[in-house]
Amino acid sequence: MADTPAATFEAKLARLEEIVRLLEGDAIPLQDSVTLFNEGRVLAQDCEAMLRTAQDAIEAAPPAEPASPASPRAAVAESANGSLFDDDALA
Repeated sequence: MADTPAATFEAKLARLEEIVRLLEGDAIPLQDSVTLFNEGRVLAQDCEAMLRTAQDAIEAAPPAEPASPASPRAAVAESANGSLFDDDALA
């Protein structure tokens, strides 16, 4: 795999999975296995760095404002006042 700056996490992970499958097989010579192993090690380090960067970005993001759901008491009070699903209004 050519080491391009545009290589995505998904592309690197897919190549790493392919390398693992190749190394688990018996069909490649020892020298090729060593070359693949080294490529896989670099890819694994790249993927780990990308994940760490993503995690840091997530942790640095400001917390989202939680939606303020109506309290159950308010819903019961509205229902008792006839403002929620007024049966007379439906008829």
